[in-house]
Amino acid sequence: MPSKEAIIAKPTDELRSSAPTAELAQPQPDQQAEPRGHSSREDRHFMHRTVLFDTVSLLFVAVAGIVWYAADVLMLVFACILFAILLFDISRRVRQWLHLPHWMALSLVVTLLLLVFAGAGWLMAPQVSQQAGELANTVPQALKNLQERMSQAPLMAQLMDGLPPPDQMAEKLASLLPRAGLFFSGLLGVVGNIAIIVFVGIYLAYQPGVYINGIVTLVPQRKRARVRQVFDELGRTLGQWLAGKAISMLVVGVVTTAGLVMLDIPLALVLGIIAGLLDFIPYVGPIMAGVPAVLIALTQDPLQAGYVALLFLAIQLAEGYLLMPLIEKRTVSLPPALTIATQVLLGALLGMAGVALATPLAAVAAVLITMLYVQDVLGDHVRTPSEKGK
Repeated sequence: MPSKEAIIAKPTDELRSSAPTAELAQPQPDQQAEPRGHSSREDRHFMHRTVLFDTVSLLFVAVAGIVWYAADVLMLVFACILFAILLFDISRRVRQWLHLPHWMALSLVVTLLLLVFAGAGWLMAPQVSQQAGELANTVPQALKNLQERMSQAPLMAQLMDGLPPPDQMAEKLASLLPRAGLFFSGLLGVVGNIAIIVFVGIYLAYQPGVYINGIVTLVPQRKRARVRQVFDELGRTLGQWLAGKAISMLVVGVVTTAGLVMLDIPLALVLGIIAGLLDFIPYVGPIMAGVPAVLIALTQDPLQAGYVALLFLAIQLAEGYLLMPLIEKRTVSLPPALTIATQVLLGALLGMAGVALATPLAAVAAVLITMLYVQDVLGDHVRTPSEKGK
């Protein structure tokens, strides 16, 4: 057994030869820490993407469920927003003209609108209510006469075999018409919806900044300025579209009433009001407004029904090629294909309410796609819908 002195006297060459082996045997901190850190970063990134994907998926499902089950409520809320934008846009113009505070200009606008509608209701309500009741009784009889006339021709008789009875056709037609007579007869549902739109719209128009700021605070700070720009553009686009549409509705209603009176068509006033209200729906509304007028004219004379059809066609052509281009120069121009496609889609999903609000919803979609995707994501400097109309 070697002694202590022998161990101490061990050659240094042997110790030196074993040192590198010991160094190689020891773990390298840098070589082991880097893979563990890299793996940890990948795991955190993967978990972040998974949580983000799950959150977005759940949010999408929740929004889709709300839209599906509460579509009527959302349409009513959107109608309130549209009315608020209309009030705010009118009060803004009055504020600029008269140099009044916002609340005073809004109060003046609301007061004038109430006086106008109250005066119109006091003057025309009895006549409109009477004509609306007669319209409900005349349309089924007109459909019955039309079927009898068409059944006399062999080819038309074959086509009539696949049509429902006149009573069912009248019910379907009545469901498409605006309920002008029901409003004046005081149905609780219609009056309640109108009251909600009016009161909520006034509150929104009085303090729009409160609600916009509440939504903006939910967005990261670096994006808040852009979100405010989007809200401003939405307000301008919808405000300009509503102003142009209000002018168009008024002109169409007055011209239709005057034309029907000149043609000696019964119920001219209520048919003109229906035409003006349905002009809110581009392309589809004028066709729906012309159907009851032509049916009523058929009860008197087929030639007179042809004149009525020509009247509505002339009004539609004049509006589409003369009036609307002049209005769109100062307001908003929307692509016709986008408007019609939105009407078809929302009509299939939400019924008549979707068709009625399809055009302003298409304007909202056009603003969001233009600003948030085309400008921000793609980087293209294209004009917004409100700028295209100028």
